[in-house]
Amino acid sequence: MNVFKNLKNDLPASIVVFFVALPLCLGIALASGAPLFSGLIAGIVGGVIVGALSGSKIGVSGPAAGLAAIVLTSIGALGGFENFLVAVVLGGVIQILFGVLRAGIIGYYFPSSVIKGMLTGIGIIIILKQIPHFFGYDADPEGDFAFFQVDNENTFSEIINAINGISLGATLVAVLGLGILLLWDKVLVKKAKIFQLIQGPLVAVAVGIIFFVITKDSDVFGISNEHLVSVPIPDDLSSFLGQFSFPNFGVILNADIWITAFTIALVASLETLLCVEATDKLDPDKNVTPTNRELLAQGTGNIISGLIGGLPITQVIVRSSANIQSGGKSKMSAIIHGFLLLISVILIPRLLNMIPLSVLASILFIVGFKLAKPSLFMKMYKLGWKQFLPFTVTVLGIVFTDLLVGIGLGLLVGIVVILIKSYQNSHFLHIEDKDNGKHQVKMTLAEEVTFFNKGAILKEFDRLPEDTYLTLDVRKTRYLDNDIIEILEDFSEKAKIRKIDIKLISERGEVENPDSYIQFFKLRPKSV
Repeated sequence: MNVFKNLKNDLPASIVVFFVALPLCLGIALASGAPLFSGLIAGIVGGVIVGALSGSKIGVSGPAAGLAAIVLTSIGALGGFENFLVAVVLGGVIQILFGVLRAGIIGYYFPSSVIKGMLTGIGIIIILKQIPHFFGYDADPEGDFAFFQVDNENTFSEIINAINGISLGATLVAVLGLGILLLWDKVLVKKAKIFQLIQGPLVAVAVGIIFFVITKDSDVFGISNEHLVSVPIPDDLSSFLGQFSFPNFGVILNADIWITAFTIALVASLETLLCVEATDKLDPDKNVTPTNRELLAQGTGNIISGLIGGLPITQVIVRSSANIQSGGKSKMSAIIHGFLLLISVILIPRLLNMIPLSVLASILFIVGFKLAKPSLFMKMYKLGWKQFLPFTVTVLGIVFTDLLVGIGLGLLVGIVVILIKSYQNSHFLHIEDKDNGKHQVKMTLAEEVTFFNKGAILKEFDRLPEDTYLTLDVRKTRYLDNDIIEILEDFSEKAKIRKIDIKLISERGEVENPDSYIQFFKLRPKSV
C-alpha cells in the first residue's frame, strides 16, 4: 500500500491537528502537575509511534485529559515524576497483554446512542471550555475537560469569571481568527483548490502571530505572555536533552506502582476503545479499526513515552475528529502531525510562543460545533426514547462530570433500556452457505437483535468473500436495534466495492440492494 497516495489530503489535515494538539499537550501536562515537555513527548510519540503501529486510518493519539486527575494524584503519591514514569511503562506492558488476550472486543459493546452522546458531549464541553480562552481568560489550563477544574472553579463559573476578565487584544484576534475560519470553510474552499491545500487554521494562526508582533507594545491591544502558547525554550542541545526524564526502576517492586500501572492501562484502554468506536462512526469512508491491534499500538506507545519522560497516551477524540473534519484519509496525517510537533519544538519554539491561545480557541470552537450540531439532537429524538434517553444522559454526564463517568451513566441507561425492551437470544444468527455458480450466503436474523450482537455481525460480514450473493432474512425478527440498522447501512457501501449483492427479505416483501436501510426501517429501531 502506498502511504503517500493521500498526501494531498493528509498534509493539510496534519497541520490542523498540530495546532489543535499543541495547546492540549501543554495544557494537559500543566493540569497533570507534570513537566510541560512531558505533554509534548506524549504528543510526539502518540503521533509518530502509535500512528505508525495503529490500524486506524484516521485516529490520532496523544496525552489524554481523562487521565490528568490520575496523573496529578499519582505523581505525589508515588514520590515524584520519575517514579510515576515506571507506572506508565508498566501500564503499556499491561495494555499489550490486553491486546494479546483480545480484550479489544469490549469496544463493540457500547451502543450507538452512547457513542453519539459521547461525541456530542465532548463537542459541547470543548465549546464551553474554550469560551474563557477565546476572551483571553486563561486561568484554567487547556485540556482540563472535567466539570470541576484544577483552578477550583467549574465549567460555568469559569465562563462568568471570563466575562469579568476580558482581554481586548486576545478577544479581537480570536474574532478575526473565527471569521477567517468561517470564511474559509463556507466560501473560499469552494472557490479554488489553493484554499483546500492551505488550511484556514494555518492562516488564522499566522494572523494571530502577526497581530501579536504588531500590538505587543500597545497598552490596549497588546497580548501578554500568559495568553500565549508556552513551549519550553532550551538554550542549547544539552539543555534540550535535559528536558527528558527517565523512570526510576528502583521502585518497580512497590505495590502502589503496580496499582497505578493497572489503573492507567485500564482507563487508557477504555478511552482508546471508546474513541476508536467514535472515530469509526465519524469516518466518511467507514473503515473498521482492529481494536486488539490498537491496544498493542497504544501499549507500545506508552512504554516508549514512559521511558523518555512522557505522559500516558490514548487515542483522543478531539484530535481525531479534527483530523476527520480536515479531510485526513490515512494514518500519515497522524504521523506527520507528530513530526510537526517534534520539529517545531526543536527549531521554532520562540515562534510557537507568539501564538495567542485565543486563536487556537477559535479553531477548537469549529471542531466542537461540528461534533455537537443541533440537528443531531432532533435526529436522536426522532429515533425514539430508547435511543434519545441514553444519548441525553451521556451528554449531560460528560458536561457535568467527566468523560468516563458520562459514558458509564449512558451505558447503564442503555443496558436498562435493552433489558426492559428485549431479552437475550442465544442463537441470533444462522448462516446457510451454498455454492451454485456464484457464492450464495443466507443470513437469518433472530427475533431480538440488539447492540450486544454488533461485534458478531460485523465479524460475519467481514468474512464474506467477494462476488457473493447475500440473502438477509429478517422475517422472524421482531426487534432490530438501531445499531444493527446502521451496520447494514455502512456495510451496503462496502458491499458495492466487494461486489456483494444483497437481497433483503421481510414480511413486507423482497428488496434487491436497498438504497437505504434506515429509510426501509423508518429511521427507528423497528418491529420488522
